[in-house]
Order: sequence, then C-alpha cells, then structure tokens
Amino acid sequence: MYIEEIELKNFRNYEKLNIKLSKKINIFYGDNAQGKTNLLEAIYFMAIGRSYRTSNDKELIKFDKKISSVSTIINDNEIKDKVEIIISDSKNKRILLNGLGIKKLGELLGSLLIVSFSPEDLQLIKQGPGERRRFIDIEICQISKVYYYELKRYNHVLKQRNKLLKRIKSNNKLKDTLFAFDMQLINHGKKIMNYRESYVKELNNFARDVQKKLTKDKEELEIKYKGFVTEEKYEEKMEKSLEKDIMFGNTSVGIHKDDINFFINGIDVKKYGSQGQQRTALLSTKLAQIEIIKKNKHTMPILLLDDVLSELDNKRQKFLIENISDIQTIITSTGLDDFILNFKDEYSLFFIENGTIEITK
Repeated sequence: MYIEEIELKNFRNYEKLNIKLSKKINIFYGDNAQGKTNLLEAIYFMAIGRSYRTSNDKELIKFDKKISSVSTIINDNEIKDKVEIIISDSKNKRILLNGLGIKKLGELLGSLLIVSFSPEDLQLIKQGPGERRRFIDIEICQISKVYYYELKRYNHVLKQRNKLLKRIKSNNKLKDTLFAFDMQLINHGKKIMNYRESYVKELNNFARDVQKKLTKDKEELEIKYKGFVTEEKYEEKMEKSLEKDIMFGNTSVGIHKDDINFFINGIDVKKYGSQGQQRTALLSTKLAQIEIIKKNKHTMPILLLDDVLSELDNKRQKFLIENISDIQTIITSTGLDDFILNFKDEYSLFFIENGTIEITK
C-alpha cells in the first residue's frame, strides 16, 4: 500500500496543497512551525478519522476559514481508493470513500493503514496506562473492524453506567437497573480482553526478534498485557466494587483500566530502563507493528516519522532506515542532517515553508 497523492484545502496552515509522493522515501524538511507535522496529521486524520493532536475537528480548519478538506489517493496492489474528509466550523464532518458517504467511522478504518512514530511516542513507556491503551486500541482497530465496534459499544455502555451511578446516589431505587449495564460491560469487555491479549502476544513476538537484532542478542524484550481484571473474576469484581462505584459515580473495574508493560532481560523498562533502552524498545515495537499489519492485512502500511530520526543515535537511525526499504515512508526533519546520506534507495525531497511545499529532488 502507498499514497499516490495528497490534497489539502484550508487544513491547519495549508490553504491549498496537492502533491504526489514517491512509493518509497519522502523527506519533508524546513524550520519549525512551517507545516511539517500538519501534513502528517492530515494523513493520520484520513487513516483514523480523527486527529492525534486535538479532539476538536474545528481546530483543523485554517484560521478565518469555515470549511476544510483533506483527500488522498491510495494504491494497494494496483487497486485505487480515494479517501476524502470534509469538516466545517459547524462541527459537521463528512467522510467519503470513493465518493460515497460513510456514516460509521468503522467503515473507514483499514482503508489507509499507517504506523506513526514521533518524539512524543518516545515517552509512551514512561506515560500513564491511558496512553498505552490508546496506542494498542488504534493499532487493533486498523486491522479489525469487529474490535472497533466492540470498543465503541463498551465505551457507550460505560458512559451510560457512569451516568446511572451518579443518579443512584439521589435515587436508590435505580440500583436494580445496573445489572443490565453490568452484563453488557462484561460481555463486551471479555471480547476486548481477548483481542488485546492476542495482539500484545503477537506484538511481543515480533518486537522481541527486532530487539535482539538491534542489540546483537544482548537484550530480550518482553511486552506483557496487564489486564485489570481476569475473565473469571470480572463479574465478581464488579459486584464487590458496586458500593464504591455508587459513592464516586464512576466504574472502577473493567478493561478501561488495562495496561501493557515493557521488560528488558526481566527488568521493568519504565521503572529501571535507561533512556536508550526505552528508545530501543519503542523502536522495536514500532517495527513490530509494521509486521503485524503486513501479516494480518497482507499489505504494507505507510510509515510516518515526525522528526524522530534526530532523536535516535546513528546506530538506531541506520537500523531503522535499513528496515524500511520496502515500505512507503514519510519523514519530517528540521534540516537535511547526515542521516539522509544513509538512504541508498531512491527518495523524494520536499521543502516546506509557511504552508507551501517545493520539490527539491
């Protein structure tokens, strides 16, 4: 899979843009705040249906404009699809796939497969469990529409249950109605647990092999799924937490509390790993994501590298570059650093300045 072209209209600082991309390496360089990350955000937006930088689509519209659109032509084994998303300041969003309107986001997922790697991701291991849940949820949603809908239903029921918990504090008679919500949460929760556990096992297998290559067999990486509750104890734990949940008006047990842990040679990387180990573990994880998509979707995703090469030392840069020769990669950088000399394959070069792009190679 690769992107043939991208068109933006009034997106962030881009008034109008239409560019064609190379099947292999595409490097966008320029000073900060010129639009490099905005371009990657647009690609991410077309793949996932939402931004990774804001939950308010209105913020994506160029200042003083009322409507914005992003579109791309995707080529997957000579089968072409066009994805277009139109957003307006009235908070309306239209998603079109090959010109036909999509009502459900799940219909979009999988049309444009991506793996994204940014400096912020380097903090993923150090951050809280919410970020790591979001990380695995997005990746599983790209390869499984069923998972997306299970997660969506779970979050909807969770929201309704929390509302009911708050009402029970002033009307205890409503307590009997909780059972129906509990059963739905448990049903969807168990299915989500199984998906997550399976995905993390697969992620671990690929990432472990990459880590060994990166460190010449000195480090063994292990990624573990840390479920907040087991399938067997799910219902029991929910029953035990009922009074606490009513008191605080919030559901304290469930898959919305899950986490994943990273270990190198049995040592918790978050607590005791060096910064170098944390970066190597995350690089291994990102490369593993590519392999999982390749295995499950029988195509290669597009790799987005947002100014991340400057955060990696020469050894990790070289390893990454050597492992992306068969995948379309879109790289942003503040300058043409020495890492460009490492690219042996053909690459295209673009200069970005104030929302305009000039092809320089």
